[in-house]
Amino acid sequence: MATKGFVISRLPGFNPIAGLVFVGLYLPIIILVVYSFNAGRSVAGWEGFSLHWYTVAWENDAVKAATVRSLYLAASAAVISTFLATLAALGTTRRKAFGGQTFIYVMINQPLMVPEVVSAVALLIFFAMIKQATGYAGMGYLIAAHSAFCIPFAYLPIRARLEGMDMTLETAASDLYASNWQAFRFVTLPLLLPGIFAGMMLAFVTSLDDVVITVFVKSAGQDTLPTYMLGQMRRQLTPEINAIGTMVLGASLFILLIAQTLLRPRKGK
Repeated sequence: MATKGFVISRLPGFNPIAGLVFVGLYLPIIILVVYSFNAGRSVAGWEGFSLHWYTVAWENDAVKAATVRSLYLAASAAVISTFLATLAALGTTRRKAFGGQTFIYVMINQPLMVPEVVSAVALLIFFAMIKQATGYAGMGYLIAAHSAFCIPFAYLPIRARLEGMDMTLETAASDLYASNWQAFRFVTLPLLLPGIFAGMMLAFVTSLDDVVITVFVKSAGQDTLPTYMLGQMRRQLTPEINAIGTMVLGASLFILLIAQTLLRPRKGK
């Protein structure tokens, strides 16, 4: 006699609860996008369709400077964090189980488990000591802080890719007298590249969207796009903020879709 499998969507009340969750998640985003095309200055009253606020944001020198700074910061943090995450993933997956392995996993993923404001305060105190000792107040602190925070976001997809790889290919390379470096360069690395690129993109988006750590660590004149938006909202809220937020949202979604495509298993592999 055939038995019916458990399907969570058949539970009583599942569909209404799922619908409420989707509404709670996406309705504010839809409102943000819609009112970015508002012709008037109000963010609560619709006064007609217009691209005026996108033009205002595009011609705003402060927005341009913050955008360039955000892209530079996100790109630097993504490259550094992905490099370190790749080394960490190789060191924790391409070897036999060892004592303290769970502790290492916890330490690598610590930024995901500790409230971001706690990490931000710790970084603020640490960098303040360095600033006082050296007098340096450049972008290096923000790059270091974002790189440290983004490591687990790059580490998880790279580790997942490594764990899903066929070890027999590396074994075959060794049997054909390939050195460890040759096996890594010609076998492991090409197979790992999709995970590395996906991890780099996730790290890039995480850094690009970060507010808390940036607010605590940045010096004067180092506003990124999110902190610029936060400052403008405290002074005067106009649809220009909606327009900037919509552009950031679109860029983030595009990058995340690419990362998801890279991580998707290919047929026949």
